[in-house]
Amino acid sequence: MILLVIWTPRPLQWGLWAVAAACIISVIALSFDGWRTMGICTENLGPSLWAVALAAAVAVVSVALAGRFHTLRLPQSPQTFLRHFGWYALWAGLQQLILQCFFLQRSLRLIPNATAAAVLSASMFAIAHLPNPVLTVITLICGLASCLFFLHYRNLWPLAMAHAILGIAIAITIPGKLDHNMRVGISYWTWVDGRAISASVPLAKP
Repeated sequence: MILLVIWTPRPLQWGLWAVAAACIISVIALSFDGWRTMGICTENLGPSLWAVALAAAVAVVSVALAGRFHTLRLPQSPQTFLRHFGWYALWAGLQQLILQCFFLQRSLRLIPNATAAAVLSASMFAIAHLPNPVLTVITLICGLASCLFFLHYRNLWPLAMAHAILGIAIAITIPGKLDHNMRVGISYWTWVDGRAISASVPLAKP
């Protein structure tokens, strides 16, 4: 259903997105095992915050390199930054919720080996980012790391924060021509020079 959403052109995509979101929320609610099981708790929060520090360090290095190679794209003001990336930070947390509480938890029920379940979950997470080559590779690696991290610490908060930090770092350091402004699915192909065009309009050469 997620793949159907990202590969469907707008405006039909918005309706499918609402249906998919409702289905995911319903399944999680019906199989609710407690906030602690979902990682929405304070258990192991302190010891797991190293992931946030690591993500911040990677982001700082990325920004420094992007500045050196003139690919850094910073918003013009703090207000613009919050407007552009505030919702993304929330979306990053929701992605981790879906990955850990939907994909990983169900993979663990199908596969007794926790590492294999993490690999399966990360693979499905990466497939949802096709055909974007940059995001597909990053989400496969980081998705696997986050699943293994969750299996060890069972806390969602540091993963949500680290995901937001790294995602924003990607957005402001990687040129849009390489990752089409982090678009996936059909919008990856309909992106042209910084804008997304209708899927019904033929692509024009830059």
